[in-house]
Amino acid sequence: MKKMTLIATGDAFITRRFPEGGYEGFEQVRDVISQYDVKFSNLEMTFHNEEGYPAAFSGGTWAMADPRTLDDMRSFGFNLFNTANNHSCDYSHGGVLATIRNLEERDMIFAGTGKNLSEASKPCYLETKNGRVAMIAVSSSFHESGMAGGQSAELIGRPGLNPLRYETIYHVTEENYKKAEELAALTKINATMERSVKNGYKNPPASGTLPFGTYKFVLDEKDWIESVPFPADMERVEKEIIEAKKQADIVLVSFHGHETDGEDTTVPSMFLETFSRRCVDAGADAVIGHGPHELRGIEIYHGAPIFYSLGNFLFETETVEKQPYDAYINKKMPLDTKVGAYMDARSKNGTAGYGVLPEIWLSVMAGWTMEDGHLTEIKLYPISLGMTEKRPQKGVPVLTGDENVLSYLAELSKPYGTEMEIKDSVGTIRL
Repeated sequence: MKKMTLIATGDAFITRRFPEGGYEGFEQVRDVISQYDVKFSNLEMTFHNEEGYPAAFSGGTWAMADPRTLDDMRSFGFNLFNTANNHSCDYSHGGVLATIRNLEERDMIFAGTGKNLSEASKPCYLETKNGRVAMIAVSSSFHESGMAGGQSAELIGRPGLNPLRYETIYHVTEENYKKAEELAALTKINATMERSVKNGYKNPPASGTLPFGTYKFVLDEKDWIESVPFPADMERVEKEIIEAKKQADIVLVSFHGHETDGEDTTVPSMFLETFSRRCVDAGADAVIGHGPHELRGIEIYHGAPIFYSLGNFLFETETVEKQPYDAYINKKMPLDTKVGAYMDARSKNGTAGYGVLPEIWLSVMAGWTMEDGHLTEIKLYPISLGMTEKRPQKGVPVLTGDENVLSYLAELSKPYGTEMEIKDSVGTIRL
């Protein structure tokens, strides 16, 4: 295989068309992206003209944009896209299928959603002059109604996203285990589960395991939190990686995951680390994470880069044009409220939420080079999404050369043993 270059960005929550010729700073961003063979972004949006019912549950904001914003995404030079995330099913099955149709009409290559589980979980393939690239995409952050379903001998499958489910296990000391037992008995929180066990619909919990509503406690010598990938989902992804490895020169895995095991949102949940490493063990050449809208560390695992989160690339969440009944009811607002007033209320007039968190608006684009199938270096380009801009201009990426962002990412990466050199406003990780 020849030398191949790849670049990846984080979440693209795009809701506005670009002005003719692009916004101020667009060309510089496009020029960096266009240097690379493979150009990836996460489409954290549904693209259609109200062709799906608003779902009862959304990823936060019900995300729908004019399909022509896909043309604006393409104007950066992107040629590979993830569609599996917590907004994939904001407009139910109709929104999923309409988004797929609008992507296919533009010959945009994507993975992560489909009309059934088989299609949502299969690799997509990108042909470049320097080799063939496969990508499998999953999301661990979603409402269960958004999962794609498999076909049976009797019924068709269900549209949706490729799920990465997980289980969280709370290990506790004997003292705390007894406290949980007493509280469970007092509140009757397990009554429904216990009835199901009694009637044969569920198996009894294993010895030393205490269900507590939707939580699971395990007796241990110390208190700690464990999270593990759901076996069927992990194995499905591994099988797709093995297949893709036979059919492509480079295999990528994209995951959308907000989860953390504690209060520090810059640290990914244990199951995301386990998932990423197992993907590399199965043959993936890189794992691209996104989801928490902020940066997380970079790990080099067996020679493959794992980007635990590349933060935001476009973040125009406050300029969606419409929100459904549920959004206004949830905020206890009159049903004739408009989106602008809704966003003012949600952000407490710009004093709360994502809008006041600097880490949400500072990110990087990550480019890397592979020669003969091996990673040689990673380049990191800092960007800003304009935190201090007014709402109509806020959320588009510009290159900044801000070495503070690179230093911050270097600190997040140190626990993984990753070292970064910062020079001339670019971060470099060498192998």
